[in-house]
Amino acid sequence: MSSTSSMRWMGRVCLCSIVTLMMNGCSTKIEEVKEEANPLHSLSHVGSMGLAPNQEPKKMPVDAATPSFSMPAKPIVKGIYVSAWSSVGSKFEQLIELVEHTDLNAMVIDVKNDSGQVTYPSTVPLVNEIGANSHVIIQDMKAKLQRLKQKHIYTIARLVVFKDPYLSKKKSMYAMKNRDGSVWKDAKGIAWVDPFKTDVWDYNIQIANEVANLGFDEIQFDYVRFPENGQKVDREVLFDNPQKLSKAQDIATFLHRAKEQIGNKAYISADVFGLTTSLPNDMGIGQDWAMISKEVHFISPMLYPSHYTSGIYGIKSPDLQPYAVIHQAVNDAKWKNHQLARSSSQVAQIRPWYQDFTATWVKPHKKYGVIDVKEQIKAAKEQGIEQFLLWNPSSTYSYR
Repeated sequence: MSSTSSMRWMGRVCLCSIVTLMMNGCSTKIEEVKEEANPLHSLSHVGSMGLAPNQEPKKMPVDAATPSFSMPAKPIVKGIYVSAWSSVGSKFEQLIELVEHTDLNAMVIDVKNDSGQVTYPSTVPLVNEIGANSHVIIQDMKAKLQRLKQKHIYTIARLVVFKDPYLSKKKSMYAMKNRDGSVWKDAKGIAWVDPFKTDVWDYNIQIANEVANLGFDEIQFDYVRFPENGQKVDREVLFDNPQKLSKAQDIATFLHRAKEQIGNKAYISADVFGLTTSLPNDMGIGQDWAMISKEVHFISPMLYPSHYTSGIYGIKSPDLQPYAVIHQAVNDAKWKNHQLARSSSQVAQIRPWYQDFTATWVKPHKKYGVIDVKEQIKAAKEQGIEQFLLWNPSSTYSYR
């Protein structure tokens, strides 16, 4: 290893002392912002705003690189998260209008959410057996996808994997277990399924295959990890791990199987913690950047400035400096991919998540608006990363 490389990794190792504090702060806030908006309160009345007269459908820009399988060229995605409740009624029409009147071109739509509920009428046997689709929100998923395709809007299915309290309750044999055999729950009282159980893998891959067949362009696996506070979890939980895999090996193997089984029906992506771009380990949750990058087409670090602790990257108040946070995080991600490309033919494209919400729990914090969002986009674009996704838990965006 060169002296430059050594210095870089020494700097990353120094981050670990900060991360010890962050794993109870940063990662927890990632959970909170995703659950901040109750979907039951975001349902809009059915209606239509209509389209702009004589508006031409936008064309999807594509990456020059040609994929090694029979799929269309990889798109340059600029997308927004669309909760299941925001995928129906007038709210959905507003979001379509936002995409059509900006440089946005993609939507990330919930197909299996944080509670383990499937949002559309699934025919997957286990989904029906346990009633995971008993509260369907999106009744007409295939028609909705066809409509978006006609408008040249790229569609990404968000599928929450191992944070699945519903499956854990209905089939406790799949749940993470305490050493006394009882169902383990995290600090919020939420049960997770055991990421080592291959039956759980197959359940999620069956859903992924189904939505790919419905017409989604891409499957995005979220919560594709073990719970945070890894050392504490390891002391409390007796995992079902007969193959003696490490956490990172387990996550990578799941993604490999998913990509293999979905084949050329859809691209595969994974959401990862923001600090995976900078740390030389899996953060105790199984998210090793290099191992995941080898198994997916796109890797999406959640680079929300509000989720970084004071002092990270030498920044006193990260939420107040979105450009600085994104600039350093993306720089580190690019360096990791550069190193990986030396030894692997498969390297995922970087497509970060950015913050388009106000983190009121952070002191100090700022009210995020379009300027702050565009500062994040600018920080990455200056380094050659044009793709991005915007997160707002209620799917209400300042971006224009």
